[in-house]
This record gives sequence, C-alpha cells and structure tokens, in this order.
Amino acid sequence: MSKFKSVDEILDFAMRSEQEAVDFYNSLAGTVKNEEMREVFLEFAREEVGHKARLQKIKDEGIFDIEEEKVSDLKIADYVVTGRTSPDMEYRDALVLAMKREKAAFRLYTELSQRSSSPSLKKVFRALAAEESRHKLRFEIEYDDYVMREN
Repeated sequence: MSKFKSVDEILDFAMRSEQEAVDFYNSLAGTVKNEEMREVFLEFAREEVGHKARLQKIKDEGIFDIEEEKVSDLKIADYVVTGRTSPDMEYRDALVLAMKREKAAFRLYTELSQRSSSPSLKKVFRALAAEESRHKLRFEIEYDDYVMREN
C-alpha cells in the first residue's frame, strides 16, 4: 500500500482529490433531472474549487507544519473512493458515491488537523472537514428523501 512520503505529497493528493470532486459534481449536475439538486451539485463544485485554492495557498506559502515522522502513517488508500459517474448511473448510486467521497475527504482533513502542530492550520483543516461533513449530510438527507420516497 502506498504511503505519503512528504507534506507536498499530502497536499498534492488533497488538491487532486478536490479537483476530482469538482469534476464529479459538475458531471452529476449535468445528468440530474432535479433542478434543486443540480444547483446543490454546482454549489458543491464551487466549494471544492475553494478548498483546492486554500490547499494550493498553503503549499505555495510553505506554511504547512506537520511532523515528518507522522506523515508516513497517512495511507493514501484510506482516502481514495473509486467509482465514476456515467450517463446510465442511477441517482441513488450517485448519491451513495457522493456520500463516500465526502466521508473520505472528511477523514483526510480530520487526520491532517490532528497531525498539524500549527493552530492556524488545525483550524483550516477542521473547517474543511466540517464543510465536507455538511456536504455528506446534505446527500444523506437527499438519499433518505429520494430512496425512501421510492420504496
């Protein structure tokens, strides 16, 4: 199993994950029939762009503070969610995939906040984790409303 070997690898992975989330939500917005959910997906895509920009700023400014020996304990596979949208994907499956992606992002940012010794970075990562948690909750509510309504 691959492990992060540096802080830059963590940040690069997180930024790639955020870009994948942007692409994912834009793709879902293009396929969903429910206009309200289309707007939710587009808003989440915009928020993920903001997350990526925050991470890029941290990397560019070199203000990330995490103990190197702890970096090797973060395993990449713990934060990867496989699965892509497709034109024939069921809406409920898309919602489940979205929930899983948000949960993985939440776990990554929670772990980064716990490992950072910088109070300001702890705060940034906690805020990112909270945003991902809110996204997951929104999808859980939609799933409950949509799937339970069908059953």
